[in-house]
Amino acid sequence: MKNYKIGVLVTLLIISFTAFAGNEDRAGEAGASELLINPWGRSSGWSGANSASAQGIEAMNLNIAGLAYTNGTEINFTNTSWLGGTDISINAVGLAKTMGESGGVLGISIMSMTFGEIDITTVDNPNGGLGTFRPNYLNIGTAYSKKFSETISGGVVVRLISESISNVNAAGVAIDAGVNYVTGENDQLKFGIALRNVGPTVSYSGNGLSSRVEVLNSDKELTVNQRSNDFELPSLVNIGLSYDFYLAADSSSQGITEHRLTTAATFTSNSFTSDQYRIGLEYAYKEMFMLRGGYVYESDVTDEELTRTTSAGPSFGATVEFPIGKAGSKLGVDYSYRVTRTFDGTNAIGLKLSF
Repeated sequence: MKNYKIGVLVTLLIISFTAFAGNEDRAGEAGASELLINPWGRSSGWSGANSASAQGIEAMNLNIAGLAYTNGTEINFTNTSWLGGTDISINAVGLAKTMGESGGVLGISIMSMTFGEIDITTVDNPNGGLGTFRPNYLNIGTAYSKKFSETISGGVVVRLISESISNVNAAGVAIDAGVNYVTGENDQLKFGIALRNVGPTVSYSGNGLSSRVEVLNSDKELTVNQRSNDFELPSLVNIGLSYDFYLAADSSSQGITEHRLTTAATFTSNSFTSDQYRIGLEYAYKEMFMLRGGYVYESDVTDEELTRTTSAGPSFGATVEFPIGKAGSKLGVDYSYRVTRTFDGTNAIGLKLSF
């Protein structure tokens, strides 16, 4: 029965991949584009190429199946300065906890995106002077992931979406699903496929879509409500592969690998823009110090006029993780930098506590 359920899930994901193939002609038609942003400090350092090997909370934005490999409890917080010079800030916090040996893992993540203060303008006051407002994007994800066997895991995320300004807002729901397959000696080879951001269309509403108009040949006024068009979510499919090279074993560290080199690649099929290819490399020393780098490629990525993505190109990152006490708890500090077109890059710094 377990193999049957897994087979059905994989089949559905493959069918979805065919249905959501990339379409450059639809670029810009989807909304809630913040769902495409990876807010975490560790996986963003190698461009999200590690969708097959991401574990814990960070897997919720790549392939939820990786959440199943959480050991105990994990708490993660990351602050991102998005597109340097724009005053856009992203705060992400997440919690994951195992539910027993065979109960799977529950996870929750919150991503808040703020844009600073913006002057209120109207048709009659185009230069402002009416005060300011603060736009805010908020995504709350609840996830469940489970190991079905020693080699296969799967999971689902339900994410609530909220976008708002002072007098207009939108709310929606997005669903992610993914499976992972692990094989090889010491689980060196990992393969994963994930379908992300699938859900019903969303529309805006609020007093900001209303206006006062004068009735012809009368001194009366009417309030006219305008309806916004529905927009679709930026659905995509991630297909990832990674392989660990264990260069040396440290006999004094209870089997911990002294030097690990991981190569990773992910193909992202976007429904509303160009498909992307992500490659990454990570080096780890005793799983305490890690360096990583990645690159996102899409068509016309080097052409300033034709490229459709600001953040395509290289990224870099590092992690320092050290034990706390004698109970096996660990505290990690993550940093990543993503090269961006036009702006001054994207910096992220995060903390990860596992116990």
